[in-house]
Amino acid sequence: MSPSLPSNLITIYQARPTVWLFSLHWLQAAVWLLGLLLVVWAGLRMRWPRLVALLVFLTLDLVMFGAFVRLTDAGLGCPDWPGCYGRLTPMQAHAQIHQAVVEEGGDSGNVSPFKAWVEMIHRYVATVIGTLILVMTARAWWGRRHGQATRLGLPLLLLAWVVIQGMFGAWTVTLLLKPLVVTLHLMGGIILLLLGAWFWMRQRDDAQPLQAARGAWLLSLAALGGLLVQIFLGGWVSTNYAALACTGFPTCNGSFHPPTDWAAGFSMWRNLGRMPDGSSIPLTGLIAIQWAHRLFAVVASALILAAAAALARHRPLRRLAAWLVVALAVQIALGASLVTLQHPLLPAVAHNGVAAWMVLLLTIACWRTGASVQGAPPGGSAMLRSLGAER
Repeated sequence: MSPSLPSNLITIYQARPTVWLFSLHWLQAAVWLLGLLLVVWAGLRMRWPRLVALLVFLTLDLVMFGAFVRLTDAGLGCPDWPGCYGRLTPMQAHAQIHQAVVEEGGDSGNVSPFKAWVEMIHRYVATVIGTLILVMTARAWWGRRHGQATRLGLPLLLLAWVVIQGMFGAWTVTLLLKPLVVTLHLMGGIILLLLGAWFWMRQRDDAQPLQAARGAWLLSLAALGGLLVQIFLGGWVSTNYAALACTGFPTCNGSFHPPTDWAAGFSMWRNLGRMPDGSSIPLTGLIAIQWAHRLFAVVASALILAAAAALARHRPLRRLAAWLVVALAVQIALGASLVTLQHPLLPAVAHNGVAAWMVLLLTIACWRTGASVQGAPPGGSAMLRSLGAER
């Protein structure tokens, strides 16, 4: 069933195109910008390696918290953007939230005080990350402007990507949780984490690329690609509420060949729970979504194990290989528990978090094994000095 809006927001959506909605009053927007200026000030004073590490840490947290938003059905906890009923915090929108709860017949609907806070905290962290990336780009540009050997490509790419990610975050709300938009928003966060991790590795003197065998690099790259596909399929399961379409593990409803409707399951542009013609998505379509995620998990797991085996042949990379194997084992156990325990919240959030952690590990693996492909990069310490990290 497609999400419904409280009556006090219907006029907002009717008055503006749903691809763009800025609900904050100018005074609220000014307070919001003032808070971001404080983040800018902190980012300018922070040492460069700490700033980059903080970006990666916050992005990993945001990916996990985004899963928490989705799994608690809090995506429309504040069904406007970027504010909450035009206010900066749910506390200020208490009356509007209470009205929406009454209209929906209780807290089990799209809106509740808890869901409003969950959604807004997610937005607050996202805006902090975007602001920090802007600061990083400005600092890199300033260094290059003053004759320092500073690379601008990756900071600019990070800035462009976080802008796109912010647009998808807004569309997630204004387009009423269309499964494709929500899934692409998840993937945008994962790609942002990957780019941030790559940038972080470029700054480190203790983890420079090794002259490893080309095969280890190719397998790490293939494993990362396979993992990204698997994360997309997992996001498609979650955004279509198909997690319990299959009962039992490893079978689906007692069969290794369950009835599936692949065309229905992977009809991309449609509303939540609906087919493009407005009819309800059939159960066989939901089974197809869940079963595709399980089948490709075998492919992704094989690629990750092959990459770990290749990494383990090189002494400096053995710990990384061990962490990959441990993370994969934990991920498989979490995935099985979600089905057998009827999709409990904490293991579901952890399942998303471990997937993001594996993206980090494989990004590091691609960096460490890529010397023969990318060439030895300039020393991280030189770049740090060029950006004033020793201030």
